[in-house]
Amino acid sequence: DLLNPTGEKLQFSMVTGSFNGLTVCQAATREQVMEIMQYGMSNKSMASTLKNRNSSRSFSILSVSVKQENLITHACSTGKLYLVDLAGSERIAESGAEGERLVEVKFINKSLSDLNTVMQALGQKSSHIPYRNCKLTSVLSDSLGNDSKTLMFVNISPAEADVSETVGSLRFGARARAVELGQAVQHVSAAPGNGPRHTPSPSPT
Repeated sequence: DLLNPTGEKLQFSMVTGSFNGLTVCQAATREQVMEIMQYGMSNKSMASTLKNRNSSRSFSILSVSVKQENLITHACSTGKLYLVDLAGSERIAESGAEGERLVEVKFINKSLSDLNTVMQALGQKSSHIPYRNCKLTSVLSDSLGNDSKTLMFVNISPAEADVSETVGSLRFGARARAVELGQAVQHVSAAPGNGPRHTPSPSPT
């Protein structure tokens, strides 16, 4: 828990796709949100490898739950936004990782491979999407299916020495781009006395 780095190790539930006991902070302004994000990033695990001087040793996920109320009709709209920083894959032989760093590399690479498998299943509209293959895909299941929308940025290196990682990243991005999630749905709870309703969100322009 990056917002409580001295706390006990969190327990993860594959059934709900969430960690039990995560720190929850309330924010009413953009400045407060940025302050919380900066504090969490300051606690992120970083280390040096032969491939990257400041290498992320884990994935970072910020979950933002938003509730909006119409002061006239008292109808409420709710939504959840995931901001995800994926640690990049590394070739073990080239990274020079040893000991704890080697274990981290293996976990990162496996999780990215599981995410790739989920993307392939979504792209093929498979009847079974293996979200529970790892914690990363289980947490992101809300963002990758149902009535969600996903935006992905692929960061690549211009260095010739990194061409294999660059090609792999671009191929991953191409597979992700081919996935069609359908139309997002706006979740609206009507004023007291009326039932909840779901309306399609307007298409981006």
